[in-house]
Amino acid sequence: MSFLELKDLRVHFPTDDGLVKSVDGLSFSLERGRTLGIVGESGSGKSVTSLGILGLHKGGRAKISGEIWLDGEELVSASAEHVRTLRGKKMAMIFQDPLSAMHPYYTVGAQIIEAYRIHNKVTKAVARKHAVDMLGRVGIPQPERRVDSYPHEFSGGMRQRAMIAMALSCDPELLIADEPTTALDVTVQAQILDLMRDLQQEFDSALIIITHDLGVVAELSDDILVMYGGKCIEYGTAEDIFERPEHPYTWGLLGSMPRLDRDRGDRLIPIKGTPPSLINIPSGCAFHPRCVYEDRTAGAARTDVPELLETEGGHLVRCHLPVEERRAIWENEIKPNLESV
Repeated sequence: MSFLELKDLRVHFPTDDGLVKSVDGLSFSLERGRTLGIVGESGSGKSVTSLGILGLHKGGRAKISGEIWLDGEELVSASAEHVRTLRGKKMAMIFQDPLSAMHPYYTVGAQIIEAYRIHNKVTKAVARKHAVDMLGRVGIPQPERRVDSYPHEFSGGMRQRAMIAMALSCDPELLIADEPTTALDVTVQAQILDLMRDLQQEFDSALIIITHDLGVVAELSDDILVMYGGKCIEYGTAEDIFERPEHPYTWGLLGSMPRLDRDRGDRLIPIKGTPPSLINIPSGCAFHPRCVYEDRTAGAARTDVPELLETEGGHLVRCHLPVEERRAIWENEIKPNLESV
């Protein structure tokens, strides 16, 4: 069994308006030392998946089913108390907004010290030295002084680094990064991505990067999972997704990605329409209202939910179009357009 394995995970939220199917039958696996990028628009179920792995829906209104195996332990059926003991030491998360994820009333150092001492029986002095070391390792200048600063006294990039230091303070075997470079300027983004790559290699941890930015996953990921409407619609190696994508939604994501080899005046190619409501997910293929190839499926896209099927070598696609037709569309229509833009 893989280090992390999800089997048919479903996370649904009952509301007054109906059942929100945030994650609806998601399966994937991840080995130590490898990086999985999970991409998709806002509302596709990416962050809900990560919170489900960490057990942060337990005790709430969420209805969770399926299996989450972490290093041989099943977490969905485990008690909230047991999953809490795994957070920090076995698995940790870099949250999307470090200003709201960190407590404003405590210094950055105090929060790293607390996280470290929960899992390690050490004195405050030892934990403080460890906090200073971690802040230095993630590139915070003058860590001996900044360890006593409050989160609001850090810049956005420094807060993100401090959040990484806190997440890595107990050497977790699984690290989940939710939009780790959102709202950071480009040079800081590059530094954060380099830092995460270096630290992952050092600790040999499994890493999940959750983002809507394909540039980030191209930089870091070994494998990529594309989510839409709470489901996986394409999964493969980074080379599969960037060189041989087979789902029309993935083509749309690639066409809307800013690239340095384009002229500044060139327009991005947006995906028409908006993401579906997770309360009223369209029948059949959830992407069909936005898909320009829907008329080639003889009506199946509107009525039948496509299965996630392997095309070759672990490349999985959920689409009604025949494999050969998808590949022909990519080679003859989509790829030339992307290269000419």
